[in-house]
Amino acid sequence: MKTLRSWLAALGLSLSAGLAAPATAAPTQYPLTIENCGATVTVRKPPQRAIGLGQNSAEIMLLLGLQDRMAGTAFWPSKPLPELADANARVKLLSVEFPTFESILAERPDFVAAALPTLLGPSSKVAKRDDFERLDIPSYLSPGTCLETKGSKDAYGSRARLWTTDLLYQEIDELSRIFDVSDRGQALIADFRKREATLRASVTPGERKLSYVFWFSSPSPSADAYLGGKNGASGFIADLLGGRNAIEAEAEWPTLGWEGIIAAKPDVIVVASLDRNRWELDKPDAKIRFLTTDPAVSQLPAVRNKAMVVMDGQAMNPTVRTLLGAEQVAGQLRALGLLK
Repeated sequence: MKTLRSWLAALGLSLSAGLAAPATAAPTQYPLTIENCGATVTVRKPPQRAIGLGQNSAEIMLLLGLQDRMAGTAFWPSKPLPELADANARVKLLSVEFPTFESILAERPDFVAAALPTLLGPSSKVAKRDDFERLDIPSYLSPGTCLETKGSKDAYGSRARLWTTDLLYQEIDELSRIFDVSDRGQALIADFRKREATLRASVTPGERKLSYVFWFSSPSPSADAYLGGKNGASGFIADLLGGRNAIEAEAEWPTLGWEGIIAAKPDVIVVASLDRNRWELDKPDAKIRFLTTDPAVSQLPAVRNKAMVVMDGQAMNPTVRTLLGAEQVAGQLRALGLLK
């Protein structure tokens, strides 16, 4: 699997050089107004003290070479991509979990980009958009996570249609225009498009579609499992690899007991690798140990056939890592003979 640095090298880009790219995109004209998740966002000048509220928002900014214009980041389920580690080390970490609103304001931000509605939304315990609007601080929520939350038991909402990378590319484009680095944004989008097309073309499914369960984590072996929903990034990965998500729930992160997972009869179980260490089952080894030793779960065909693969947990969110996760799964399934 290619590393991020090799992608950038192929594009003639450099993290240390701020992702310099050939000048093709027009400079941003300010004030810039963007319709974002039902809100109108107006940015009057390029942000100089931005907050990346959530891993995906932070990593997009870092990929765009904006570390010197970031005042802080927060909420990291996984460690930064290795290729971004040096750039990320130059940015203050507010918290690997949910930060407080006060800790954000202490950094005197002039722009806040959030990856999830639990970080910036009507039910967020961190901040609501009105909180920033009253202080004349523009805020931006990832278009890929603008979901319907009314009537949903899932705080992240429900998704009626399959997520696609078009929403990711929209996010990269809009953030690059907000910071007046559209050239870098378009270069990054072009690279992702190429990689997505290459992966889709390289997959030769078998006679029937493989069904997948994407297991993010669980508080304990006896608790319900947090799973990737049908139409989220997990469903996109399954579709990209010529398969389907065995979980039919439209909730972004449905919870399901193991009786229900057994009934779904997945061909493949994808387990997330997380660095946050909130629960023991954040660790992939702990997940696989449970799968292979539980008397009932160990009888699942996916377990007996050793069709269990490990994926970066952040890739189960609709993020810049989703394609990386799909590549990880594809490589392991090819080694198992389940993909050609």
